[in-house]
Amino acid sequence: MHNTQLLFNHMAKTAWTEREKRKRKTVAKHAAVRAELKKKGDYLALAQLPRDASPVRLSNRCRVSGRKRAFIREFQMSRLTFRELACAGLIPGVTKASW
Repeated sequence: MHNTQLLFNHMAKTAWTEREKRKRKTVAKHAAVRAELKKKGDYLALAQLPRDASPVRLSNRCRVSGRKRAFIREFQMSRLTFRELACAGLIPGVTKASW
């Protein structure tokens, strides 16, 4: 078992993370076609593309736990994961504030 997984009890199901990876591939695959159709204004053809080809359907997920909510973009992880790793001293340059 991975060291960081020992810290976490809140892991997302792998199906969710795999689905997100598939969506990212689909968006990348159709990006050029979407841009061209948008430029032409051909919204009928744009509607025929797969639903997951739209970048709006992507969501940010924590790289460690896969959690979708409370995502900190700068660190690519959820607030819960960030807090646990920061308190454990595993994130360089991050210290707990005290005054």
